[in-house]
Formats: sequence, C-alpha cells, structure tokens
Amino acid sequence: MNASASTRSGACRRSVVRNMALVAIVGICSAAGSAAVQAAVTTGRVFGQAPAGATVLVSNPEFGIQRKITANAEGRYEVTWLPVGVYTVTVVDNGQPLVKHPSVQLFVDRGSRVDFSCTYGQCSEVAAN
Repeated sequence: MNASASTRSGACRRSVVRNMALVAIVGICSAAGSAAVQAAVTTGRVFGQAPAGATVLVSNPEFGIQRKITANAEGRYEVTWLPVGVYTVTVVDNGQPLVKHPSVQLFVDRGSRVDFSCTYGQCSEVAAN
C-alpha cells in the first residue's frame, strides 16, 4: 500500500507543478498583452505636409525622443507611436533647423497635423509658434 500511496502523491505533485507553470505562463502572456494595449491607447501621431524630400524631426526632450522621417514625393509625412505629450516638429537640413513648430500637443489615440508652407530649399526662418 505504501508504493501505491507514493505513486499517487508523486502524480499529485507533478499535477500541482504543471498547474502552477500554466498559471505563470498565462499571467506572463496577459501582462505582455495588456502592455501592448496600454501602448496603443496612450500614443498619438504627428502628420502633415512638408517640402517633398525634406527631413522632418519630431522631438520631445522630456521623453528623450527624436524621430526623423523624410517627406514623400507629395510632401506628406507621418510619425506614429509617439507617447502623449508636447513635441517640437522641425524641418531640418544637414542637422540645422530651418522651420520649427514648438508646443505641438499630442493627445491619446489622435493625430496632430503640422504643415510647413515652404518649398524645399526655401525654408529659412525658424518659426516661433
């Protein structure tokens, strides 16, 4: 009878360990999934028109974010997945700011449109918006 009881207790322990591992895996997956949902809900985007081929810099020193993108042939640009906050959007040439729009507010799950009216090679003043 001892051998039979020992076999049952070993099987019971394995079952408990297996169940605990399953609970841990489900918990980890749930946490990862909720982080992705949290990021999707707490981000915004900046989009607009700039000179075709121009480099647009979107920055927020508070978050340490600097994202560069090149406007397409129609002059459109879009920077996504930015944390909600206040950004500066700048047209740059060789690292030098040409036109700047400071204090661009991003809201949860919304976009902020920032247009630059200059043409490529004609952007020369730094806006103080």
